[in-house]
Amino acid sequence: MKVTVGGSLKLAFRPWVEGLEHIPADGPAILASNHLSFSDSFFLPAVLDRKVTFIAKAEYFNTPGVKGRLTAAFFKGVGQLPVDRSGARGAGEAAIKSGIEVLERGELFGIYPEGTRSPDGRLYRGKPGGLARVALATGAPVVPVAMIDTEKIQPPGQVMPKLMRPGIRIGKPLDFSRYQGMEHDRFVLRAVTDEVMYEIMKLSGQEYVDMYATAMKRQLAEAAKAAKAEKAAKAQKAAKAEMAAKNDKAAEAGTDRAGT
Repeated sequence: MKVTVGGSLKLAFRPWVEGLEHIPADGPAILASNHLSFSDSFFLPAVLDRKVTFIAKAEYFNTPGVKGRLTAAFFKGVGQLPVDRSGARGAGEAAIKSGIEVLERGELFGIYPEGTRSPDGRLYRGKPGGLARVALATGAPVVPVAMIDTEKIQPPGQVMPKLMRPGIRIGKPLDFSRYQGMEHDRFVLRAVTDEVMYEIMKLSGQEYVDMYATAMKRQLAEAAKAAKAEKAAKAQKAAKAEMAAKNDKAAEAGTDRAGT
């Protein structure tokens, strides 16, 4: 996959990279990145010599049919691990377990602390569960990563990607060994997550929003729904007004004929 997908991405988009020296040559490490685009999970591994394992929703692996099998083969080939997201708590525990297993094999584990893609290009509050718990349970260093401009390559709704150069900035590894054995302390989890998000913010230059991206997506969806309902109500009101005007005109014409 590095030869086919990775080579094609590098040839077509020519991503620039800063800080490759911060990726350990061997041994376990967590790559904690902002999340701007679906393509983030492909651009980052493409520029690294080592394999990076991310987690992905189980639907990518169990869709029936030829297309489903090809999709599953692709995601397995690029190092994605399936996680069932049908239950929020169960999905979180599965992700943590998967991350620990990857790191115990001495490999690189990629994770997006925001939990989902940014809806507007800003950096959102990191979720304190997965990243911090995996880091404290394994003692693996956390390498902050900033994806730059990947959301501009293929915005939501655009079929064909735009050929432009995205960027990747990799920061110095963060050591959280001082919190070893405290992976169940929610205040420690919050502190670790916030420290990582601060480093990502410095690398990316994004505006930081102190709320979860999932909450913002709900707000945007509700606002869009409300706007759609308001538009429909206005259209209905206009249609009623038009119908009333036609009725008045018809009644006026009938009165004129009766008078004549």
